[in-house]
Amino acid sequence: MHPNIQHLYDIANKPSRKVLGLMSGTSLDGLDIALCTIAGAGVHTRVVLEKHTTVPYLQDFREKVLSVFSKQNVSLAQLCVLNPWIAQQHAKMIQDTLASWNIKPNEVDLIASHGQTIFHAPKSLHPHDEFGTATLQIGDGDHIAAGTGIITISDFRQKHIAAGGEGAPLAIYGDYLLCAHPTENRVLLNMGGIANFTFLQANGKLDQVFSTDTGPGNTMMDAYARKHFEGISYDKDAAIAKQGTINNDLLQLLKSDSFFSLAFPKTIGPELFNLDYVNEAQLKLGIVLTHYDIMATLNKFTAETIAEAIQNNMPVNMPFKMFVSGGGMHNPLLMDHLHQLLPHAAIASSIEIGIHPDAKEAILFAILANEAVAGRPLLAGGHSTKTATTMGKISFPH
Repeated sequence: MHPNIQHLYDIANKPSRKVLGLMSGTSLDGLDIALCTIAGAGVHTRVVLEKHTTVPYLQDFREKVLSVFSKQNVSLAQLCVLNPWIAQQHAKMIQDTLASWNIKPNEVDLIASHGQTIFHAPKSLHPHDEFGTATLQIGDGDHIAAGTGIITISDFRQKHIAAGGEGAPLAIYGDYLLCAHPTENRVLLNMGGIANFTFLQANGKLDQVFSTDTGPGNTMMDAYARKHFEGISYDKDAAIAKQGTINNDLLQLLKSDSFFSLAFPKTIGPELFNLDYVNEAQLKLGIVLTHYDIMATLNKFTAETIAEAIQNNMPVNMPFKMFVSGGGMHNPLLMDHLHQLLPHAAIASSIEIGIHPDAKEAILFAILANEAVAGRPLLAGGHSTKTATTMGKISFPH
């Protein structure tokens, strides 16, 4: 047996594993790093978050990614060189973070790397009948493994598509394994760049779980803030949006895209919801709004599309509790809108069920890596695969 396979076999048979989950989302604010101790697998999974941090991306890093991010036309050479380069940068961030935690690389069993999404193309977003759904994440797992000396599992979304899904939302698996409850109906809402939610009916099974993207989370607000307000990367505490007035004509036009009439479940990305989307809507209306008014309207746009998606997919009059994670939960105006739009829902931070809201996505990918090594193929409901599947490619460090 190859020594790498033997090492992986030994890791799979341990009573618990140290897994370092990585998440770099469409907000491009930084790399979330979550060190988890994971015992068991499947419905017996137990996770303890040992350490968590977000390593902020420097402007140079962000600009390099933005040169190929969610664009129809990019330099193939630039895309090619960024694939290993991003992985090498992530490996350095991991090394520095582990050193700051006084943890040696050989104390970590696995790295779970989501990679950096560059383009997400569900079939509904492109006209090419001969092609199906596709997605692309860069930041190669081999380079992370070689740069850290730790077995790395990456590129989870490809197998999801190969097995009949759309590559998202993958939160459906970890949400069920960690958050299902015998008597409480739960909605797990994550507001990153794109917003998605998972509905867990009380005492439900994995194949009954429902999960979908709803539309924009923070992606349009963040992009607008970066472009029009110097020196900031997002609307901290909704300070900008609070100074504006919601323009209902613009709001309704933003909500008129055909994406919102597609059947649930569905997926989407910044390929649709970007600054061009806002600019085109303004041109159609023939109006010029202040930047503050546009930010206020974008904030309400995110809230309304989330609330309407939840309402359209919940049984009428069913009581539920909603647990929120992701950067959007720190936007007080957005949260106020959600409380008003979903008056019958009890809304709380995911910390109430033991999941750090800023580490949640990194934790969920650590769980997928654990399943790839120590679990078994999973078949989830909602927007999932046609067959039970195991996600992630395995990269050995040598």
